[in-house]
Amino acid sequence: MTSTAIALFTRDLRMHDNPTLLAAAEAADRVLPLFVLDEDVLGSSFLSPNRATFLVDALHDLDEALKARGSHGLVVRRGDPAVEVAALVAETGAEQVHLSADWSGHAQRRRRRLGKALADTGAELVLHDETIAVVPPGAVTPNDKDHFSVFTPYHRRWLDQPRRHVLDAPSRLPSPTVRKGRIPAAKSLCSGDRAPHLPQGGETAGRTRMHGWLRASVPGYEAHHDDLYGDRTTRLSPYLHFGCVSPTELVSKAGRSRGGDALVRQVAWRDFNLQLLAARPEVAVEDYRGHGDRWRDDEEAFTAWREGRTGYPIVDAAMRQLVSEGWMHNRGRLITASFLTKTLYVDWREGARYFAHHLLDGDVANNQLNWQWVAGTGTDTRPNRVLNPLRQAERFDPHGAYVRRYVPELAGVQGPEVHEPWKLPPEVRADLDYPEPIVDLAEGRQRFLEARQGGAR
Repeated sequence: MTSTAIALFTRDLRMHDNPTLLAAAEAADRVLPLFVLDEDVLGSSFLSPNRATFLVDALHDLDEALKARGSHGLVVRRGDPAVEVAALVAETGAEQVHLSADWSGHAQRRRRRLGKALADTGAELVLHDETIAVVPPGAVTPNDKDHFSVFTPYHRRWLDQPRRHVLDAPSRLPSPTVRKGRIPAAKSLCSGDRAPHLPQGGETAGRTRMHGWLRASVPGYEAHHDDLYGDRTTRLSPYLHFGCVSPTELVSKAGRSRGGDALVRQVAWRDFNLQLLAARPEVAVEDYRGHGDRWRDDEEAFTAWREGRTGYPIVDAAMRQLVSEGWMHNRGRLITASFLTKTLYVDWREGARYFAHHLLDGDVANNQLNWQWVAGTGTDTRPNRVLNPLRQAERFDPHGAYVRRYVPELAGVQGPEVHEPWKLPPEVRADLDYPEPIVDLAEGRQRFLEARQGGAR
């Protein structure tokens, strides 16, 4: 008798190093590869035009890869994953459903609904917790808690944790014959403007980028990853978010060197945030460590920040990169988030929501918890530190090349004035069509510190 297993894809849209898919292939004669367009996700703020475009690219790429291995291709359904999976179990007689563990509140609810729905069918739900994370939440914990709240001790334990081997892609994936369904157009999933310079989504593009970066950029990564204009970052975060690239494979291929170790540390931060979210799903919307903040409601300042018109070129350049590319350099994320939450003293949730709309890699764990780290409501051991954008510009864009790339009004300004255009002669400033600073940095910093001291009780 021919056996069937369902491989339910979520944030693991790849063939290579996919324990979930490989386990399904080893468990049964036939594998039904399934992706469900979850109505709860489609109706949420975490599906944006940019991510819908990247997702559709990834689904098409996965479909072609499956066909190349003897499958009929990716089966697509739309609705409640529990309902759609149970229906396919009944149709195909599948004995197992394989699912990559994930840890957001939504993912945990989905897993519970799936388990309940499958209990009535007799099929087994098999979870795989080393597909999305290198070291899954709960694998390392402190002696007296269910999760780490400080990165450094977590990182030490994370490095000592044994890791699984990198897995080959299945060579053959015969599948049962069912109605396949269609991968929809991105605009039908989420309307609205797309960033004009989005990268191609999918495993093929992700692996090409990963291998090219590893060949060329590892040696200089440790020294230059904060260089805004040089942009020595991997730009793999969208591919990691959608699972087009395996974090375990990336860590394995990074090797042992100063650059490789620095890259691996960044991947460890990703797992650190996942274990925070797994233990405290509510931190997606609530302070991890509250300080009694009474955030300012300043729509004019918030609009200037969103539009990259704050009068601080390094902030504005990063915000414009976000809108143009659906991505922002990590140093830019730190600068812009600090400016919003501490210099302007606007609620981190407002910034996180805006980033989530634009970022291709805007997942719940990294986006929300990195925002909390910068806002001082998360795990930063120095919660009241304020990043001065002028000092940041001096360090990480010393010649102003990053600013000139993204702020065309300042393209002709040479020298240090590109970061402080208000120091230019009035007749020159008048021709730039660039705003005056919306806040005095010293006043903004003092306002924040006084608010924190008054509210932290």
